[in-house]
Amino acid sequence: MIENQDIRPAQVIGPLGEPLTIKDLPSPKTKRWVVRRKAEVVAAVNGGLLTIDEVLERYGLTLEEFASWQRAVDRSGMQGLRVTRIQHYRDLYERQLKY
Repeated sequence: MIENQDIRPAQVIGPLGEPLTIKDLPSPKTKRWVVRRKAEVVAAVNGGLLTIDEVLERYGLTLEEFASWQRAVDRSGMQGLRVTRIQHYRDLYERQLKY
């Protein structure tokens, strides 16, 4: 009988379409979060490579911070993660909801 087995994929598809493994993820010591790194972490969670709890602990993120990355990717793709464009994409998304 199989109970609570932790079955995970060995790799998932990364944000640029390439295979992504645990070894390919950003270092746990990452301080500078560029768009690609954020997108890789989101792809790892969405693909089942890591759990949200593991990501929060591994990278020292808050749930709100990670959730904002996920929302940005869902709404606007990798471009939504650009810090300089957050307000632009947020406004665009809110306009789309109105119509």
